Amino acid sequence: MYKNYRYYLSTIVLLLLTFSTAFGQGWNNKASIPKDGNIYLNPELGVDTNEGTKESPLKSLYEAARRVNQANGKGSVTILLTEGIYGLDATVTFHPVNWHFTKDERLTIRAEVLPDDADWGPARMPVIVSTMPLNFKPGGSDDPGTSYGIQIETSHVTIQGLRVLGTPVHESPQDGVVRRNYPIVREGMNLDDLRITQCLFLGDKNAIPNHLPILASGQGIVVDHCVFYNVKDAVVFFQSERPAERCEMHHNLIVGNYGAAVWSWTVAEDFKYYNNVVANANIFWVLNEDAKNSYNISNSMVIGYNELVHKGGGATGFGVKADPKKLKFGKDVIIKKEGKIELEEDQTNRNYLHLKPGTLGANLGAGLFTK
Repeated sequence: MYKNYRYYLSTIVLLLLTFSTAFGQGWNNKASIPKDGNIYLNPELGVDTNEGTKESPLKSLYEAARRVNQANGKGSVTILLTEGIYGLDATVTFHPVNWHFTKDERLTIRAEVLPDDADWGPARMPVIVSTMPLNFKPGGSDDPGTSYGIQIETSHVTIQGLRVLGTPVHESPQDGVVRRNYPIVREGMNLDDLRITQCLFLGDKNAIPNHLPILASGQGIVVDHCVFYNVKDAVVFFQSERPAERCEMHHNLIVGNYGAAVWSWTVAEDFKYYNNVVANANIFWVLNEDAKNSYNISNSMVIGYNELVHKGGGATGFGVKADPKKLKFGKDVIIKKEGKIELEEDQTNRNYLHLKPGTLGANLGAGLFTK
């Protein structure tokens, strides 16, 4: 009797252990990165307990970030977003501790279909919109509130092919107060190698202000083939442990910014700025407060602006006028205080929100397409 009891008991324990192991392995598999390094997202069909494969996609960018942050290992990881709306009700932070990326094996957050693909169209871009409370107060308790959308706190990252909106908030409730959303942020002053490419940043200061699409610290910040339309400030090179080297802006189209197009607060003098078009701008460029560095501008156009160069400033202001000689314009640069561009406004056109072919500035190749 005792032997039979011991036999049954040990059998039950073995079955429980087997079930527990199998269940744990299954859960770990679903909570880990797929073997090919690709994590698929679909905001309509995905479920955040899925495996993250193309056949079994996740729903949210937040869950994709959680899995990357908890993973152990190395190698490239690509997060592919299908078309649809991705509402961010909290900051999505990528800060892996035990997964290591390199220049060649990087973290990529991208649209499944990219602008250069034959079957791409403007309506196919994944849409990122921030809806979280503005409860972050970087300036202290008196700060009216800030929110971050996607926060990158690791090196060797590419963000590609996304349509990025701001947040539906009343931006300036009173004089000297600005409530603001930063859709893409990197705070790490010692981080390196961030590329943001082929993204469309849209805003409307009355309905959905896009205060500052890209706020990036550290080294090796490259922004190329992006379109910024009716945002406040386009790109701020924010903070760094030393002057930020290997930074670039090229082939970008910046239209209707009611702040400043470029803030070169920390970039070193090796900054490469070329094949960009800025039109209908409030201010073209804001230098650091000490305005020590000079920058070369080549093969670009600035047409229709209120002020050319300022220095200092911040979230609630644009500083004061600075010496325009700090910007060294090449002979292939067009600078006109008055003027207009011709923009394609047909939403069904592949060239939507780009310069019309054959018009002023179109030869510079600024916009989402690299081919």
